[in-house]
Amino acid sequence: MDELWIPIVMFVSIAVVFSLWFYFRYKARVETQHTFRLALEKGSELTPEFIKQLAEPEPSKDRDLRRGLVWLALAIGLALCGFAVPDPSGNALKGCLAGAAFPLSIGVAFLIMWRYGARKA
Repeated sequence: MDELWIPIVMFVSIAVVFSLWFYFRYKARVETQHTFRLALEKGSELTPEFIKQLAEPEPSKDRDLRRGLVWLALAIGLALCGFAVPDPSGNALKGCLAGAAFPLSIGVAFLIMWRYGARKA
């Protein structure tokens, strides 16, 4: 019965993380609308530049670097997990290395985009 809780907790945790992400994104949009409403009630003129600045914050020039490093750290963690599992046949290591290949390739792609992409400053 105890083993049954492992996948249940995993899927519930994933659902909670995504729910919180959507909720806080929704709250940020509501705050933006509230700011627009207050500005209009006070008689301020809303220029298109002001609306764009409030609605969509400018992405950081190092955003791809940060994302790439996070994906690489995830890949390293998955690879190290294979070394931590005591498996004399080596199948656990091979499986973890295979699982780490996907986040590794995403991380490398983000680092390439950071290095050679157009920089907005």
